[in-house]
Amino acid sequence: MPRTNFDQLLQAGCHFGHLRRKWNPAMAPYIFMERNGIHIIDLHKTVAQIDIAAAALKQIAKSGKKVLFVATKKQAKDIIAEKATSVNMPYVIERWPGGMLTNFPTIRKAVKKMTNIDKLMSDGTFSNLSKRELLQITRQRAKLEKNLGSIADLNRLPSALFVVDVLKENIAIREANRLGIPVFAIVDTNSDPNNIDFVIPANDDAKDSINVILTACCDAIQEGLEERKAEKADEKAAEEQAEEVPEMKKRTRRARKEAPKPEAEEAPVEEAAPAEEPAAE
Repeated sequence: MPRTNFDQLLQAGCHFGHLRRKWNPAMAPYIFMERNGIHIIDLHKTVAQIDIAAAALKQIAKSGKKVLFVATKKQAKDIIAEKATSVNMPYVIERWPGGMLTNFPTIRKAVKKMTNIDKLMSDGTFSNLSKRELLQITRQRAKLEKNLGSIADLNRLPSALFVVDVLKENIAIREANRLGIPVFAIVDTNSDPNNIDFVIPANDDAKDSINVILTACCDAIQEGLEERKAEKADEKAAEEQAEEVPEMKKRTRRARKEAPKPEAEEAPVEEAAPAEEPAAE
C-alpha cells in the first residue's frame, strides 16, 4: 500500500522547488512546471519514489542492518533526531566528522574514549583529580557526546545512508559512494541526483516536507523491525519444538523400559472327550 498520498505531500509543501536560476538540469525529469520563476516538483513522482525508498528501507531493517540518518541543517535537526531515535537508528545532526565512514576505526576509538571516561567517572577514579583537570575531562566528554553520542551504538559501517539536503551533506555522500553504501536522499531542484541511489524529489527546506517524508520512511523501517522480531520468535518456537520432540521420544522409550512386564498366563487344559460306545449290532 502507498505510504503517502498526493494530498499529504501537497499540504506539506513538498512541491516547492528553488528559483529557476538555481536549478540543476539533472533534476529536469522530476520537475512538473515553472510558476513565478520557481520550479514545481511533480508530486506523483515523489509519491512513487517514496514508496520505492520505503520498501528498500524496510528490507534493510528486516535484515537487522543499520541506516545512518544525516542532516546538519537547522530545519531538519530535531526531526531527524526524533524519527531516528524512534526506530533505534544512528544519526548525525552536528558537524559531519570527516572520514566518519572511510576512516571508521578512528571514529570508533573516539567513541570508546567517551565510554572509558564514563567508566572512570562512575568508579571514582577522578575523585583525586584537581578541579581544573576534572573540568577539562568533563568538557572533552561533552564535546564527544555532542558529536558522536548519537552513533555510540554503531559498531560497524551502516548499510545505508539517509540524507536531507544533498548539497550540504556532499562529504557524507562522497564517502558513502566510495564505500558502495547505498544513499537515500531528499533531493531539491538545485541538487544533483546522479550520486543518489534512491532519489526522493521534494522540498528539503520546509520542516513539514521533511517531516512527512521521514515519517513514511521510518514507518517502513518500524515495520521491518517488527517483522524481524516476529520471525525470530517463530524461529525460536520452532527450535524449542524441535528440541522437545526427541526429548519426548526419549522419555517414552524410558517409560516403556521401566514399565513392569505382564506375567505369562497359563494356557487352559482341555478335558478329553468321552470315548464313544460301540454301536449295538
